[in-house]
Amino acid sequence: MDDVDSVVGSGDKAGAAPGDDGSSTPLPETVQVANSPTYKLDRKLGKGGFGQVYVGRRISSPGVTDRTPGANALEVAIKFEHRTSKGCNYGAPYEWQVYNTLSGIHGVPRVHYKGRQGDYYIMIMDMLGPSLWDVWNNNSHSMSVEMVACIAIEAISILEKMHSKGYVHGDVKPENFLLGTPGTLEEKKLFLVDLGLATRWKDTGSGEHVEYDQRPDIFRGTVRYASVHAHLGRTGSRRDDLESLAYTLVFLLRGRLPWQGYQGENKGFLVCKKKMATSPESLCCFCPQPFRQFIEYVVNLKFDEEPNYAKCISLFDGIVGPNPDIRPINTDGAQKVGQKRGRLTMDEDDDEQPKKKIRMGMPATQWISVYNARRPMKQRYHYNVADGRLAQHITKGNEDGLFISSVASCSNLWALIMDAGTGFTSQVYELSQHFLHKEWIMDQWERNFYITSLAGANNGSSLVVMSRGTQYAQQSYKVSDSFPFKWINKKWKEGFYVTAMATAGSRWAVVMSRNAGFTDQVVEIDFLYPSEGIHRRWDNGFRITATAATWDQAAFILSIPRRKPADETQETLRTSAFPSQHVKEKWSKNLYLASICYGRTSLYHQWMNGGKDIRGNFTNHIKLTTCSKYSKKALIQQGSVELSPWKLDGQGDQAGNEYVELLPEVIHFLTLL
Repeated sequence: MDDVDSVVGSGDKAGAAPGDDGSSTPLPETVQVANSPTYKLDRKLGKGGFGQVYVGRRISSPGVTDRTPGANALEVAIKFEHRTSKGCNYGAPYEWQVYNTLSGIHGVPRVHYKGRQGDYYIMIMDMLGPSLWDVWNNNSHSMSVEMVACIAIEAISILEKMHSKGYVHGDVKPENFLLGTPGTLEEKKLFLVDLGLATRWKDTGSGEHVEYDQRPDIFRGTVRYASVHAHLGRTGSRRDDLESLAYTLVFLLRGRLPWQGYQGENKGFLVCKKKMATSPESLCCFCPQPFRQFIEYVVNLKFDEEPNYAKCISLFDGIVGPNPDIRPINTDGAQKVGQKRGRLTMDEDDDEQPKKKIRMGMPATQWISVYNARRPMKQRYHYNVADGRLAQHITKGNEDGLFISSVASCSNLWALIMDAGTGFTSQVYELSQHFLHKEWIMDQWERNFYITSLAGANNGSSLVVMSRGTQYAQQSYKVSDSFPFKWINKKWKEGFYVTAMATAGSRWAVVMSRNAGFTDQVVEIDFLYPSEGIHRRWDNGFRITATAATWDQAAFILSIPRRKPADETQETLRTSAFPSQHVKEKWSKNLYLASICYGRTSLYHQWMNGGKDIRGNFTNHIKLTTCSKYSKKALIQQGSVELSPWKLDGQGDQAGNEYVELLPEVIHFLTLL
């Protein structure tokens, strides 16, 4: 769904007009299904993702008044879905199944009748009042703090009830929260509608949480309010509804979200990137503290973690009136959730070491290295290698019986991993100003060489390594301005698997091969290092087989090998400088570099903990002049200052030798410390 406020004026009349879902079939003028009374269609209420909703007025209604509730009401809401709509692929709308479970629970409207009339599936429901978007729009695009706090309290309560039935809503936004009918006892009651995107977080058979997955080509929800996980195509879970609610609350309070206004084909990418880069403090800079605390809590929930709903509700207790009877929103449901909760608050850091935060609003770029358990073998690394020195290192490695197994780039300098365990019989490479040089690659294919590793630099150049002695039978590659998951998915169906990846600036190159030795493969892509996703894939038998990162995103290909290795141990490491010392430590444990790249890994809002310690792995953006509590030399000795862009060349081997040649201006700088 696009980021569109789909509010329809009350003057739209039904009748012979065609359906808004693209069908030419006119809506019926009267409706009667499943022993329901007969209703005449009146004004249009709105349009959801899977249908359109009209007011139905009861034709034969002796003794029925405007205030008669439930199935006997004078006016009801009637939802139409054409039989050819996307929600009716297998017969009756999927939403009907959801309402069968949720209809009538706290905060969900009751469904009184369902059936089919002509070409339309019809659902007759409680008539409700305006949406929160209507209220906000009709009040000069503003809402009081108390009103929004009451909405927060009751919305969390509604979501808790829905989640307790095993469902997540999937499209939480102001348009889908409705108040009760004006002038009735329910006019201050909050309801959550439009369950067309609801999915189960709990497996109906086992009762366990559904399995984690990521499909970057699938998006469900509304761009403005969707969780970051929804943008990235991850399986929906309870955390996503709460994150969307957090954005809804801030929108109602501030009148705008920082990611509004993006247009174009890559709108979803830009919105997700902005969400990731916006810290809770920035997002809530003019909001009371509980809103920031709520956002910090929900964006750090794990995929299968059960939210502490009572704790979330308690955050807002202090900013609503003490008398529930005069609150602008009825909070009876929340009272039931939190009857025994007392006064709870989110954990503050105080004097304790801060807990690890998943998303805190500041970017970091690092080296990402992957290590596999191998039998003892010879391996060598080179880093910060200029173009003119590549041939020297590669020739020396070949003379020693080594072939290139992985390449990477940082600051337009190259990193090479060479080892004796590749199984290759010969190798060629090209350093090109193109990303990628198609003609050269095709020539090598003709000579039975296949791409085994590649890297791109920020200046657009590329280093492509092709080898003989691989098991590959056929290869294909794609260069794209965005991560080409749809192409990858298409090639998977043709028997190809990703065997190498690279980036140059914001562009991606993905190589896929037949006969790659894998039985299954998945993708993890994120605007930070996807630690949770990788660990879940590891638990299911996948291992990282390719990595690449731009300044915005990091992508990991994880595969299940056809032949299971004797030792499946795999480790990853993120460092601001090339991990030369760490590589040696891994060698001592028979762990060898399998893949390396440089790019986006984390978002950290706070570099230092009150001046007490330096977080060396995440400080490559610190300016020397900002660290008054530490000498410049101490920072460098701790590895807290990124030195690798200053080094001209570095290399290391298993004999313990490390060679570093610094640029003259760096040597001069160091003498001043």
